[in-house]
Amino acid sequence: MRALSEEIVDFFKKQSFVVVSTIDSGGNINSSCKSIVKVDISGRIYLLDLYLKHTFINLKKNPRINITAADEHSFQGYCLKGKARIIKINQLPENITRLWEEKVAAKISQRIIRDLREEKSTGRHPEAAFPKPQYMIVMEVEEAVDLTPRHLK
Repeated sequence: MRALSEEIVDFFKKQSFVVVSTIDSGGNINSSCKSIVKVDISGRIYLLDLYLKHTFINLKKNPRINITAADEHSFQGYCLKGKARIIKINQLPENITRLWEEKVAAKISQRIIRDLREEKSTGRHPEAAFPKPQYMIVMEVEEAVDLTPRHLK
């Protein structure tokens, strides 16, 4: 496991979602959007996966994983490469599951506030319909790639 800089940790904490890439049994890349529950400076990342689909199946067969995020305004981004394992929700520390619940509540609140500011509302709050998680993905970072163009650093 590779420790992460404070800059990288802060960057990922600010992301509303990240792109997670895994490899299927045919060697094809699968990418999907996931929420980060927690990022440790030690290089451990907790990801929420709710649907038991491609990411789950792929990680059962091959633990290789990439997490990518970019900020188009600052032209900054990172790709974290490593290995992941699946941990059942009842085997996680209680503070991790509590963090997920707090994150969902914060996302719903942010959506409502944004709707009020813009004086429009769809009445939809997709986060409120999330199923209860059955597991989380725990990634251990092996490599961090800075995607920021060299001339902007």
